[in-house]
Amino acid sequence: MVDTLTSVERSARMALIQGKNTAPELALRKAIHALGMRYRLHAKGLPGKPDLVFPRFRTAMFVHGCFWHRHDGCKVASTPKSNTDFWLEKFRKNTDRDARNIHALESMGWKVVVVWECEVSTPAKAEVTATRIAEVIKCTLTTG
Repeated sequence: MVDTLTSVERSARMALIQGKNTAPELALRKAIHALGMRYRLHAKGLPGKPDLVFPRFRTAMFVHGCFWHRHDGCKVASTPKSNTDFWLEKFRKNTDRDARNIHALESMGWKVVVVWECEVSTPAKAEVTATRIAEVIKCTLTTG
């Protein structure tokens, strides 16, 4: 399929893609907050600026978009048919950066949780995911 937008229009559209406070992140935050869990947002002092940080539990959480961060086996993580080399390189850089940030956090003694966009795509899924994550995070306090 040929892109119907000019390069200036495409650039403007891509610039609108948010890096924080995305719909999946907001859905998860709402569900986690409803469970009584409290967190900090976008901790600038930590590698990768995790989306949610639970300092009491030394846990950092990233909410990843399936497309941008290449969720294995997810239908949303497709590769565009046009300009494929550019996209493959972009995806490689994203996943390499994710791995570096996770490794840096873990080496600092932080537990890292990654939540995928498809895991919080509906309020019901967000609630189930939040409950599962809350149990994992709280388990850290008793075992870690």
